[in-house]
Amino acid sequence: MSNHQNGKPSIVDKKREIANKELEGLSYSAKLASQYSLSIIEATLDPLVTISAKGKITDMNQATVGITGVTRDKLTGTDFFDYFTEPQKAREVYQEVFAEGSVNDFPLTVRHVEGELTDVLFNGSVYKDDDDNVLGAVIVARDVTEQKRIGKELLEAKEAAELATLVAQEAKIKAEKVAEIAENAMKSKQQFLSNMSHEIRTPMNAIIGFTKVMLKTELTAKQKEFLTSIKMSGDSLIVLINDILDLAKVDAGKMTFEKSPFKMSSSLSSMLHLFETKIREKNLTLIKKYDDNIPEVLLGDPARLHQIILNLVSNAVKFTSQGRITVSVRMLSEAEESVRVEFSIADTGIGINENKINQIFDNFHQASSDISRIYGGTGLGLAIVKQLVEAQGGSISVKSVIDVGTVFSFILDFQRTDQEALSEAASVDLVEDIKNIKVLVVEDIMLNQLLMKTLLDEFGFERDIAPNGLIAIEKLKEKSYDIILMDLQMPEMNGFEATEYIRNTLHSKIPIIALTADVTTVDLEKCKAVGMNDYIAKPVDDKLLYSKIVGLVAKPMPVQTAEDKEDDHTTIKCIDLTYLKQFTKANPQIIMEMIQLYLEQTPPLIALMRESYESKDWDTLRAAVHKLIPSFSIVGIHVDFTNMAKKLQEYALAKEYNEKMETLVLQIENVCTQACEELVEEYEMLKNGNNEN
Repeated sequence: MSNHQNGKPSIVDKKREIANKELEGLSYSAKLASQYSLSIIEATLDPLVTISAKGKITDMNQATVGITGVTRDKLTGTDFFDYFTEPQKAREVYQEVFAEGSVNDFPLTVRHVEGELTDVLFNGSVYKDDDDNVLGAVIVARDVTEQKRIGKELLEAKEAAELATLVAQEAKIKAEKVAEIAENAMKSKQQFLSNMSHEIRTPMNAIIGFTKVMLKTELTAKQKEFLTSIKMSGDSLIVLINDILDLAKVDAGKMTFEKSPFKMSSSLSSMLHLFETKIREKNLTLIKKYDDNIPEVLLGDPARLHQIILNLVSNAVKFTSQGRITVSVRMLSEAEESVRVEFSIADTGIGINENKINQIFDNFHQASSDISRIYGGTGLGLAIVKQLVEAQGGSISVKSVIDVGTVFSFILDFQRTDQEALSEAASVDLVEDIKNIKVLVVEDIMLNQLLMKTLLDEFGFERDIAPNGLIAIEKLKEKSYDIILMDLQMPEMNGFEATEYIRNTLHSKIPIIALTADVTTVDLEKCKAVGMNDYIAKPVDDKLLYSKIVGLVAKPMPVQTAEDKEDDHTTIKCIDLTYLKQFTKANPQIIMEMIQLYLEQTPPLIALMRESYESKDWDTLRAAVHKLIPSFSIVGIHVDFTNMAKKLQEYALAKEYNEKMETLVLQIENVCTQACEELVEEYEMLKNGNNEN
């Protein structure tokens, strides 16, 4: 039955029409919303699936098709967990979703039909109807393959870095161990050389020391010849020991170089003076060429320069039988603060084979076995020279022609300075009451004790012996001494420990001279550190020992002028006839003859020395002083005046005026004049004594 009346729609029809239109509007909106949602889902790159409560796939997006390689039709209705490498874990995902309502970042691996694997993290949640009934679940997979790859690479990189760090640490530990082994080896080498030096020097000290003492006694010509040979052999052994120790110091990096002001010209002259006798014996000519443009005073290490030049000149003299030796020094370049100097030592000797030149600077190497047999030597000298030059930043070279000669050249840099040059041989003036010096010798080896007793008795000094540091300290508490001669290596308490106790506990400033058989840099530094004043290397040189004792103990006595003598009538005696009496067996007749000879020759030589100085006749001055020197020891004039005379001789050899000459001439003149006066008195006393007999 129609709801229309008279062809018009009824109210119900109108309501139905309105309702239908509303439904159509709702359906359109829902369809629009659904299409919008599907567009978003399809647009996402992450795989998305909907599954039923039984785990069946009900819908999916295109990304799911791509990751599995299975079409939508074939995916729909299949089990969700069939597309994973671990189906059981995939089953746990959807079960957890329905049990808990959601799942977050569950890791799974999707397998493509062609075998490609994709690592994903699954996130899902259930969806419900209007009555809150669970209809299914939506699961979204986030592709994390790239992140896992990067993470894996980062992990591998981290592991590689950790491994590299571990390797580096192991390499560092190995390097440190190698360095430690090398350092310990070097220390062992140094200790071995130190011990060997001590062990060798101890008997050599006695051999050379007693040989010197015996040479001063009355001997037959044959005995003197034998003893001289013994002394020369001992001296050669000491040179060898010093060479080995020098090489060890360079190898260990312990070689130090001084920076002190010195006059190169006079220094060179004094070095060459040492070879004059040998050069005259071989009828050679020595030529010195010196560049006057070199600054007068330079900063450097004169001792090491001496060592280099002495080695090279010694070789030149050794291997040259005729002709000349030329020592040349010239300035290569100069800067504001430094100069570069080239030294050349040329000879006309046997020469060196061309194929041997590159090896002559090697340790223990000589040009041929014949060289060692005929000329002697160890082959260490040139090795030391090379290392001494290069350790100072210099260079050395050699040119040679067989039977023509050899030229060694080395180049060193020196700093300019405004400082005054230090005196190379500090002299001590004549001392007052020299016989009253009290010496404590601290030495454990009986042979060395006997030698020191003998030497000190010859000097006329009082002496006590202590076999170790402990006994030395006890003696110091009981008795006063002027100086201590301290051995370094002793039982109970060594020299270093004893010196520290003397300085820090007894608070004594008594001069201490180290007696060391080991002259390595380490020991010398330690000697200074503990408070020792000086050192003497064994074998002990008696003249050096005397000079050092006097220098540290005795009070300087200025040489008196004529004016002083008028005011001071207490004249200190400057002669000592002990040696002359010993030499002549106290025969008064011979002593008188010796005194008469001295009185005859000395005044003219003094006058000649004065005249030649004033006229700057350096050759005559040098000759006059040279004739004076031997007489000093004969009449017992103190050794320091011998040193003064030698210094004056060096200045004269340099053939240039030096402001110190005037003082030296005056001192030598005064002491010789005083000696003549005292000898006249001695002569009269001996003469009167003979007349009474």
